[in-house]
Amino acid sequence: MTQHEATPTFSTKVNLVLVPVVVRDSQGQALGNLRREDFQLFDRGKPQVISRFSVEKRGAAALRDKPVETIDAEPTGQEGKPAGAAAPVVPDRFVAYLFDDMNINATDLMTVQKAATRHLTTALQPADRAAVYTTSGRTMLDFTDDRAKLQDTVMKLRPVTLYQSAGGDCPDISYYVADLIQNKNDPMALQYATQEALACSPQIPTAVAQQMATSAAQRGVSLGEQNTRVTLSTLKDTVRRLAGKPGQRAIILVSPGFFTTTSEALEDQTGILDLAARSNVIISTLDARGLYTIGLDASQQGPQSLLGQQLIQQYLTASALADEDILATLAYGTGGTFFHNNNDLYEGFKHVATPPEYYYLLGFSPQNMKQDGAFHALKIKLTTARGLDVQARRGYYAPRHAASEQDLAKQEIEEAVFSREEMHDLPVDLRTQFFKPDPADAKLTVLAKVDVKRLRYKKVDGRNKNDLTVVSVLFDRDGNYVTGATKILEMRLRDTTLNKLNGGITVKTSFDVKPGTYAVRLVVRDAEGQLMAAENGAVDIP
Repeated sequence: MTQHEATPTFSTKVNLVLVPVVVRDSQGQALGNLRREDFQLFDRGKPQVISRFSVEKRGAAALRDKPVETIDAEPTGQEGKPAGAAAPVVPDRFVAYLFDDMNINATDLMTVQKAATRHLTTALQPADRAAVYTTSGRTMLDFTDDRAKLQDTVMKLRPVTLYQSAGGDCPDISYYVADLIQNKNDPMALQYATQEALACSPQIPTAVAQQMATSAAQRGVSLGEQNTRVTLSTLKDTVRRLAGKPGQRAIILVSPGFFTTTSEALEDQTGILDLAARSNVIISTLDARGLYTIGLDASQQGPQSLLGQQLIQQYLTASALADEDILATLAYGTGGTFFHNNNDLYEGFKHVATPPEYYYLLGFSPQNMKQDGAFHALKIKLTTARGLDVQARRGYYAPRHAASEQDLAKQEIEEAVFSREEMHDLPVDLRTQFFKPDPADAKLTVLAKVDVKRLRYKKVDGRNKNDLTVVSVLFDRDGNYVTGATKILEMRLRDTTLNKLNGGITVKTSFDVKPGTYAVRLVVRDAEGQLMAAENGAVDIP
């Protein structure tokens, strides 16, 4: 047997599309008793083979209830007695509150702050951690269990305008109307903007007013697209942050919605759904407008032209619905909850902070898919009509190029390491031990004991061949990655040698750490059987 450190390489299904699905009954309760054959999945109307199927249940992670046998050794290296106490409480649920301070108005933000601070008074359990982020990036608090800090950060939120024109625009039109003019060539919208230009500059010719309307549309689209791009980019970064946390992961996006119309924004949106599905991150959304009415608020100047006064309600209604659509798409596309059309935002925070008890993860590999970046509409149906409501993502964009094997391998190992799911395909036992050479330092050893006689082997030159990849990772009490190591054990064993390994083999990985509480994640995979084992543990070093 040869042991060395190396970059793990795992086989991965290429172009696997993951589709989180929530199925609710007539009372709105999520169901968890459906099977693979109860679902039909269509890609552009064509039935697909569901190659991956799992039922995910929201609940306490195994780490909370599972102690790991830990040996506290003295500085001399002599092992002490196993500490039979329960595992220390380490975080296993992470909730990121993402406030859209770039699109919300001051009145709605004040209502949101009041509800959010009240919610945070009782929201966190001992193993929960929460963070506060904003789409502008101006205000943030990383994951913590300090309720006072979370509430204080929420109360510091203010509306932020990162991108705006110099002011005094004539005509003053919304991003929605600008998009109708610039991207959809809507003649009525152009006429509306032209009349608004004439209303604010009556002395100019109509042709000049139309040119002003066109220029205003160009500015509006440019600023609007940039605003949407930053908002989606921040959301994607938040998903990435959650993906590196060792437990349940949720984002609560608090926003009045925002307009996504360009192909770039729609691809960004699909990228977020893909990343969230792979990383087991749910996104729940809360419409910060509550039960809103369509109309101009006191801070907005109404249309100056007669045509504008006739059309403004139509544009405001269509714009509000378009802004809301992204909130529904993000929630339903990740197995989350969408709270809207309700002024009880405190109840809304409780609602979105409690994810569906069950959701299904369906996966399929599209056949002969062109790597052209084209949109593929998805449809999920139940094989038997039971009056059930199905919530799922609406589609995805095909990749524009094939992912490299190296990228796929890195993706797969990261998903396993940062998951909290325990897998027992391989016979693996996790133990830890530590000793303290001095009060300020400690050496923590993670021991992975594997029953190698129960593995599959390939006969090569009369020897039993297999490779074991062992990944050990430590997280601190707030779920932050501390350190990790990968070891590969190359086994080329004769039959006689294999038969003697009745006690299995133990792979040791040691880390220099400071005293404190650590969550331990162990992932083991063999090359021949392509089976995975994953164990969670915790250790408290005084």
